[in-house]
Amino acid sequence: MLILSSALWFGVLTSISPCPLATNVAAVSFLSKQVDKPSKSLMMGAAYSLGRMLSYILLAALLLHSAMSAPKLSNFLQTQMNMLLGPVLLFVGACLLGWIRLPSSKWSISNQLQQKLAKKGQLGALALGALFALSFCPTSAALFFASLLPLAVAQQSSFWIPAAYGIGTAMPVLLVSLLLAVGTVQIGSLFNKITVIERFARMLSGIIFIAAGIYYCWFYLIPLLE
Repeated sequence: MLILSSALWFGVLTSISPCPLATNVAAVSFLSKQVDKPSKSLMMGAAYSLGRMLSYILLAALLLHSAMSAPKLSNFLQTQMNMLLGPVLLFVGACLLGWIRLPSSKWSISNQLQQKLAKKGQLGALALGALFALSFCPTSAALFFASLLPLAVAQQSSFWIPAAYGIGTAMPVLLVSLLLAVGTVQIGSLFNKITVIERFARMLSGIIFIAAGIYYCWFYLIPLLE
């Protein structure tokens, strides 16, 4: 249960990170304007969220299956994962705290394609969410590739852990979609509030990652150097 909760939290943290958050709010707001009823607006947001979730699940499952299907690599990861986790956790913690800055991705979706998909209704919203999920920013890349995948490898889970992560990424998007649909908040105000929450959550998570990384290094890596 703790492992799945961790994967879920990684997903939530990914979704509210600055780059994905800006993309999610803009996309959901844009999609909601393509329909004339709040209920339809919410369905568009749900389809977009599902697209992001499925994209993360499929990508994680594909990478994990590829790793597990190579006997030597699979055996190495499963037997030496505790030694690898220490440096990996320290690296992710440093990224979350802003001590290490990774280069940003140049990949983006053209406005023409976005508008074309938005006019396709819920199926188009689902496709848009799936595509946006692949535009990793430094923080989301660190959480996905350096946190989720090692966790899934250690637990030999190519579905449930990625699924929990995918659900986590969808939860904040669904909340944004719901609030925009019922018209209780303005986009600017909502973005500012979530940004404050994200900054606190990211700093707290970074400290926890650093502490966990030190623990794993102390008990599994340092003894090998003595």
